[in-house]
Amino acid sequence: MIVWLNGTHGAGKTTTAALVQQLLPDARVLDAEKVGEVLMDITPGLPQTDNFQHWPPWRPLVVETARRVLSYTGGTLVMPMTVLVESYWREISSGLAEYAIPVRHFVLHADRTVLHDRIMSDTVMGPSRFRLSYLEAYDEAARAWLHDEADVIDTALIPAEQVAQKIADAVLRQA
Repeated sequence: MIVWLNGTHGAGKTTTAALVQQLLPDARVLDAEKVGEVLMDITPGLPQTDNFQHWPPWRPLVVETARRVLSYTGGTLVMPMTVLVESYWREISSGLAEYAIPVRHFVLHADRTVLHDRIMSDTVMGPSRFRLSYLEAYDEAARAWLHDEADVIDTALIPAEQVAQKIADAVLRQA
């Protein structure tokens, strides 16, 4: 099974993924951003883009990487990754479905003010205009399709440990 943690920058995906991994038996974290980093390291570089998700190989490579890891290890993959383009989500989720890999899709949500404050006060990554630039795209995706496709958990008022517990409880109830 895959537990996909979606949401924009500052929602708490990375922190929550590590906590969820500790709560689920045989769980591992697979950050699909690492697949993008592999593509970014190709020389000479792939065609210029502002987001590696726009490169057509990224999406099937995420599917294939997850499939191969699950085939090798079994268990659950917790995947913290923002996907705001509906067609990209459909490509990934249908690719996983072709391999009969169940996906529990969660969106970690917080209002724009909370996200802005988290991004600008991030002590690990530092303030980031790049990360702020995705807030509008997240709002649009949330209104158009994203919140209809997932279990939405508001992370603004509860600590990451409680968010992780909610996710783990939902996954374990389904099992």
